[in-house]
Amino acid sequence: MSDRPLLEVKDVDTNYGPVEVLRNISISINEGEIVCLLGPNAAGKTTTLKTILGLVAPVKGSIHLEGKRIDGRRTQEIVALGVTMVPEGRRLFAQMTVKENLEIGAELRTDKEAIQKDLDRVVELFPRLKERYAQKAGSLSGGEQQMCAMGRALMAHPTVLLMDEPSMGLAPILVEQVFDIIKEINSQGTTIFLVEQNASMALEVANRGYVLQTGEVVLSDTAENLLQSEEVKEAYLGGH
Repeated sequence: MSDRPLLEVKDVDTNYGPVEVLRNISISINEGEIVCLLGPNAAGKTTTLKTILGLVAPVKGSIHLEGKRIDGRRTQEIVALGVTMVPEGRRLFAQMTVKENLEIGAELRTDKEAIQKDLDRVVELFPRLKERYAQKAGSLSGGEQQMCAMGRALMAHPTVLLMDEPSMGLAPILVEQVFDIIKEINSQGTTIFLVEQNASMALEVANRGYVLQTGEVVLSDTAENLLQSEEVKEAYLGGH
């Protein structure tokens, strides 16, 4: 494992017009880690992911993947370099089949054999998707849609997988299943940066975490220490 972070956000500010959303954000993610980003609504968590993926341009600072600067590049280029996102709300193409949605994840790739291997891997991780291959994505249940969105992101064969609120809107039993799959994806070699409202679940699977408040990182530590932190317990874990 390299001692240089795989993904590094350095002193980044991001604005929406005149509104400052992120201030002086610094985050580092090492190869093989699951790192979570916690914080209340409107803290800037999704904006952090969008800034990494090039959907929003930072006004200050830099972002590096494997030591190479990626801020200022187009989103497609950043995806091709190895960063992909499972967006909040899943954002599937409702009128397309499950298989077509998965294939879209690999649209920037030309390595046919490797694409097939990844498709095999995705249906092994999510057997339900294989059963629903020919079904329109819009007709899937919420849990199945989340699986399809995760599978589509994996089809890009990412080095770093960004995940925005993967448990949102899911029944508790499905939340556990999604987090088990996140651990499995990570154990197969994908580094994960996870934005999640369910702080206790996120910290259970993560190696480290950052806490964001009003656009600034106010805490960063190992997941174990954050789980024990009084500040985190009171704010995100219901005080126990």
